[in-house]
Amino acid sequence: MLTSNDNYKPEHWMQRALELARLAEAKGEVPVGAVLVKDNVVVGEGYNQVISLNDPSAHAEILALRNAAALLKNYRLPQTTLYVTIEPCSMCAGAIVHARVKHLVFATPEPKAGAIVSQGCFLENAFLNHQTTYESGILEQECASLISDFFKLKRQK
Repeated sequence: MLTSNDNYKPEHWMQRALELARLAEAKGEVPVGAVLVKDNVVVGEGYNQVISLNDPSAHAEILALRNAAALLKNYRLPQTTLYVTIEPCSMCAGAIVHARVKHLVFATPEPKAGAIVSQGCFLENAFLNHQTTYESGILEQECASLISDFFKLKRQK
C-alpha cells in the first residue's frame, strides 16, 4: 500500500496500472493492469494472471478487487476508484458493481469484449442495485499501444 498523497492525479494511478500491465506482459499474460484507490491510497492491485494461475477469472480487475477485499476485510469496497488499462469485460463489470466500486477509470476501449461502452453499456442498466460512474481516456495512447503491440507480436509467431 502506498502512503496517502492528496496531490496524486488520475494519471499517477493509471501509470501504476500500466506498470502492472507491463509485468503481466513480461510473464506472457495479456497486458492488463488495475489499481484500486481509496482516499488517495492504493488498497488493491492486480494484473492479468489467467495463464499463470490457470484461472479464467484471474483478470487484473478481479485480482485488484480480491486484494482490496482481503486488505479491508470487506467484500464491499465503497468510495473506491478502479483504474484499469483497458475497458473491462462483462465478468469484471459485474464484479465492479457487486463490490460497490464508486468510480471506474479505464484508459482505452476494448472493441471486442469491452462491456462498458464498446459491446454494451453494462453499468447503465437500470436493474443494477449499485451505480458505478466511469470515464476513459487517461493515458489512452500508451495503454492502447501496449495491448495492440502485444497482439501484433502474438500474431507474428
